[in-house]
Amino acid sequence: MAPDTCCCSAAALRRRLPVLAWLPDYSLQWLRLDFIAGLSVGLTVIPQALAYAEVAGLPPQYGLYSAFMGCFVYFFLGTSRDVTLGPTAIMSLLVSFYTFREPAYAVLLAFLSGCIQLAMGLLHLGFLLDFISCPVIKGFTSAASITIGFGQIKNLLGLQKIPRQFFLQVYHTFLHIGETRVGDAVLGLASMLLLLVLKCMREHMPPPHPEMPLAVKFSRGLVWTVTTARNALVVSSAALIAYAFEVTGSHPFVLTGKIAEGLPPVRIPPFSVTTDNKTISFSEMVQDMGAGLAVVPLMGLLESIAVAKSFASQNNYRIDANQELLAIGLTNVLGSLVSSYPVTGSFGRTAVNAQTGVCTPAGGLVTGVLVLLSLNYLTSLFSYIPKSALAAVIITAVAPLFDVKIFRSLWHVQRLDLLPLCVTFLLSFWEIQYGILAGSLVSLLILLHSVARPKTQVSEGQIFVLQPASGLYFPAIDALREAITNQALEASPPRSAVLECTHISSVDYTVIVGLGELLEDFQKKGVALAFVGLQVPVLRTLLAANLKGFRYFTTLEEAEKFLQQEPGTEPNSIHEDAVPEQRSSLLKSPSGP
Repeated sequence: MAPDTCCCSAAALRRRLPVLAWLPDYSLQWLRLDFIAGLSVGLTVIPQALAYAEVAGLPPQYGLYSAFMGCFVYFFLGTSRDVTLGPTAIMSLLVSFYTFREPAYAVLLAFLSGCIQLAMGLLHLGFLLDFISCPVIKGFTSAASITIGFGQIKNLLGLQKIPRQFFLQVYHTFLHIGETRVGDAVLGLASMLLLLVLKCMREHMPPPHPEMPLAVKFSRGLVWTVTTARNALVVSSAALIAYAFEVTGSHPFVLTGKIAEGLPPVRIPPFSVTTDNKTISFSEMVQDMGAGLAVVPLMGLLESIAVAKSFASQNNYRIDANQELLAIGLTNVLGSLVSSYPVTGSFGRTAVNAQTGVCTPAGGLVTGVLVLLSLNYLTSLFSYIPKSALAAVIITAVAPLFDVKIFRSLWHVQRLDLLPLCVTFLLSFWEIQYGILAGSLVSLLILLHSVARPKTQVSEGQIFVLQPASGLYFPAIDALREAITNQALEASPPRSAVLECTHISSVDYTVIVGLGELLEDFQKKGVALAFVGLQVPVLRTLLAANLKGFRYFTTLEEAEKFLQQEPGTEPNSIHEDAVPEQRSSLLKSPSGP
């Protein structure tokens, strides 16, 4: 085999298995930092996974089932050293909406979402995510933060029998506010306050300094450990308090309850499910999930790639978006074999990973092993965790998702973008898919309007000059003809015009037909239309179309000089009639004049 072929094969293999790019250079220093990072993320993900299962409407163990597969898959396939895959608040909310609190539906949704994501990665369809604009994403995540956060008020206050639909939830929460359990409310609010204090301490810690005294370094390390593992610390403390009350026979808190012990069995996803002596077939399950089969995989990809790009930009490295699609797709497919629901990249845990100095995706192995150990040995203890403490974890985790600044920024920068943001934000409280779909359509309409009605610069004078400020595509040709006709041909007397085409990089057949008709209109009026600043591909296309009366010039001055001459005078610049040999060379040459 030729050396070049071997090099190409090796490069292709490293692109598909990014682990091969960094593993040969792995060092003990990296191992130490990856171990600390993996441990920190593990202590964060375990209480979050239990809490997010509640958001998803599933038994708590399903959160842990969803928290480890991504760690192992991303070790081999991930292109970001910071990203951690697992259950997130937004994905859990989507799962609750489309799977009806049925574990079988959630696991099947993970499998089908993974298949869709894998197909998108293999077909390089990641560009489709670009059609979901930033205002739509911000509108959805802000609405989701309110939906998720308010949905935990019932657990924070110990309220029972509160419906899950948002508007009914708000109504019944206020209706039953008098039934608040004092123990849950006190513990939940105290847990939330402690989490906020520890988070503020973490954010305001001074950076390490080599000349720090040993005692200061030790104190700083202790504070760093406590603040980084704040979720685990708060949940563990709440569980100990609850256990102490249970021993004395008092029950002031609503507890998580019994959790299935041990590792999840490895089995194929449920392609049918039996409930109430009735078997629901695979096709019926797919129909029941409906739009979720599009919304869940797309939002999962969007969230994960957004997280990866954000941290890659901060830490000065590049990611491969299509490879990320493969990583998250395979995670969901393999995760469905161990009863995982759909997962994606977590911004909060990725931030913990980055802040602890992770060097490679190997930190995820430590996280994955920690989750598996907790499943195997600690699930009996998790039953003592009060739901109010988990609610505090969720509320503090989703609060930053509500982006107040985006409203102010758009007001000052581009007010029109407030429209898709507000449409998405408001409709997401009614139906999630309607919010995303409506916001995306509004964004698309704004984009199409700019294409159909491009801004133009107009210069008035003896010769009318019109310059489109952006490209010229078929929806815009009628508006362009109308503008030129109104201001040049319908003037008294009619006057010649120049179309300045510097910003036009391509034209389609409809545009060519419209320009041909426009040239005929000018000829009927006895005036001329000239073209200036044509890019080579556009010029070649227009010459090939053999438009009658087509003239083009290099500069605006040349065009105006020609148009101001007496009728019948030959032009001073190159045009179709004057230099047919150059026209021929343009049609044949790949580079143009």
